[in-house]
Amino acid sequence: MNSLTSSTIVSSKSFSKEIDFTPKKSNIPGSIAIWFAILAEMSEFAIMFIVYFLAKVHNPELFYEGPTRLNTLAGTTNTLIMLTSSFFVVRAIMAIRDNKRKQSANWLWGAVGCGIIYLIIKAFEYQWNASQGLTTETNIFYGVYYYVTFNHFLHVGWGSAGLIWVIYRINTGIYTSTEHEGLINMAVYWHMIDLAWITIFPLLYVIR
Repeated sequence: MNSLTSSTIVSSKSFSKEIDFTPKKSNIPGSIAIWFAILAEMSEFAIMFIVYFLAKVHNPELFYEGPTRLNTLAGTTNTLIMLTSSFFVVRAIMAIRDNKRKQSANWLWGAVGCGIIYLIIKAFEYQWNASQGLTTETNIFYGVYYYVTFNHFLHVGWGSAGLIWVIYRINTGIYTSTEHEGLINMAVYWHMIDLAWITIFPLLYVIR
């Protein structure tokens, strides 16, 4: 009986070693909360894209001609700027993991600078469009263009403000090499903004 009990205990221990019931850390970056926020934001952009395609189906001529009158140089430049800003954010994460907080903050300032340049170029583009007589009332293509790009404009604005808040927390020592989830969350959100623009650019400026 004792031998049976001993063997049962041994087998139970070996079974528990084979199967680890402790919760494993997720490999997905960021918190659940930020992913819910991103899901909400992407759903909003998805609705805009659906509106774009529906309008294009019913107005193919306007959507063929529309991109030819936009400032493609401004759109291309902003695409490069957004990609560069995402690179800076990734470098900031790499730096803080190496306990280089000052370097991490500097990379983030680079990303903020990209965001500001993006906003300036977009504001210039809107003024240029107005001088060409391209407004929301010109036709449905430009109505969709302004609605989608201005929404993204707002995201870049408050995304840049979020990066400044992260810089403050790095400089005050709140974020460290081992605890910087807020930076990760902001990085994931910023990449979402970047991804949205990479989708918007070809739809409005390139595809006929």
